[in-house]
Amino acid sequence: MWLLKAALFFTLFAFALNNQNVVAVHFFFGQQWQAPLVLVVLAAFVAGMALGVMFMVPRWWRSRQAARKSGTASPAATSPTASDSAGPPHGI
Repeated sequence: MWLLKAALFFTLFAFALNNQNVVAVHFFFGQQWQAPLVLVVLAAFVAGMALGVMFMVPRWWRSRQAARKSGTASPAATSPTASDSAGPPHGI
């Protein structure tokens, strides 16, 4: 597993090293942002994740409230099981 994580890290690191050219992102009204390509890609990824979380949180919140009103307990609200005491799952 560590070998896979190291390979992923070095692949992303090589991507960042190969994309250091400065690019310009043009906004409205003649505004522009100049930054290395890898930062532009990272900013787009973070913005996409933030939008996804922003749109999913209200739906998640409503489903939690509906579950509380209906009397069904979520798995997190139940007593800990043997799988919970083993710790968090391992992964990337």
